[in-house]
Amino acid sequence: MNHSWQVVWILAWRNLWRNHRRTLIMLAAIAVGVWAMIFMTAMMRGMVDDMVRGSTQTLLGHVQMHHPDYIDDPNIVNSIEPPSPALESALSQAVADKTVKAWTTRVRVPAVVSSERESTGITLVGIDPEAERPLSFIGDSIDDGRYLEGVDDRGVILGARLVEKLETNLGKRVVLMSQDPDNEVVDRGFRIVGIYRSDPSAVEEQFAFTGRATAQRFLRMGDQVSELEVLGQDYRQADLLAEPLQALVEREKLNLEVLSWPQLDSYLGSMLPMMDGFVFIWIVVVFTALSFGLVNTLAMAVFERVREIGLMQALGMRPGAIMAQVLCESILLLGLGLIIGNLTAWLTIVPLQSGIDISVVAEGMEMAGMSSVLYPTLLVKDMLLATVVVLILGVVASLIPAWRAARYEPIKALTKI
Repeated sequence: MNHSWQVVWILAWRNLWRNHRRTLIMLAAIAVGVWAMIFMTAMMRGMVDDMVRGSTQTLLGHVQMHHPDYIDDPNIVNSIEPPSPALESALSQAVADKTVKAWTTRVRVPAVVSSERESTGITLVGIDPEAERPLSFIGDSIDDGRYLEGVDDRGVILGARLVEKLETNLGKRVVLMSQDPDNEVVDRGFRIVGIYRSDPSAVEEQFAFTGRATAQRFLRMGDQVSELEVLGQDYRQADLLAEPLQALVEREKLNLEVLSWPQLDSYLGSMLPMMDGFVFIWIVVVFTALSFGLVNTLAMAVFERVREIGLMQALGMRPGAIMAQVLCESILLLGLGLIIGNLTAWLTIVPLQSGIDISVVAEGMEMAGMSSVLYPTLLVKDMLLATVVVLILGVVASLIPAWRAARYEPIKALTKI
């Protein structure tokens, strides 16, 4: 039996190269098709990853804990107590176990900032500068001036676009206004100690940063905070990170709501499953078009060997063996095309993973929440998906010419000119 299959594979290989030109053209078409599938998938994956990472670095993180009413009403009255000893111990242990990169607490409330010329609405964020550095963009985004020096720092950091909008500058004073827990308006002057730039630049108009303790005193909220943010090792594992934290909150009966980033940003959360569906549809559509060429190539190969097939049948070769021979030709052709296509995709994508400058369309990318540099993401699962889909659809498409070859009657095949 093994010897018979060996003969079938040898005949299939030799038959494949009878017409070198036709085989090479079809091989090139399959390789280019596979390369296009994987290359475009890597580009789209890179865009989605950029959107998610950009959002998680813009004060979203992977998991957040709030007062149950905070998401619907981000008011200071919906603040929470500092982490309990049990929660703080669990988070510290997770950092030690390297399941969590970092965590921090913040004060985050709506506010109004005024210069001597303009006023505008913003979000005031009180942070622990050192704890915040690995979690969000602000620690590495200072373009002018300095970063905050501690939780008691009385300076404020504003975005470059916000500074331009307020017609002020580094070292000038601005007035921040918000509400305290008694719904009384509070205001205070802050000196601009730093100006940050971000990508996308729209963020520069949204946030003003000051020390967490300074914000707590300014807002008269004691030691309460607005949120606790946790950053894991992989944004795709956010739900797995949230589960033990939710169990701890329930066990300790803490008045906290635990949400992963897909729950906090449902639009962004829908991008990952939508992307998986897009990849599958893209691969199926591309190879469905290629399968017509594959069927035509095999059909022509069968048509040219009608008399030969009739002779093999007359000598005792069963129809099933003839069908297997044609299918083996298809598998060999598909296998070579997949190897070349996957290798070409890897060779073209890996050098681009350091970043592709798309600043020419930066304004459009910014509207989608993306940066001006695209980092293609090549996933092994996408390469495997393309390989499996191409093989399955290719074999299915090859059944038509294979079945036709197996149906020839020996006498008619031998007399066919």
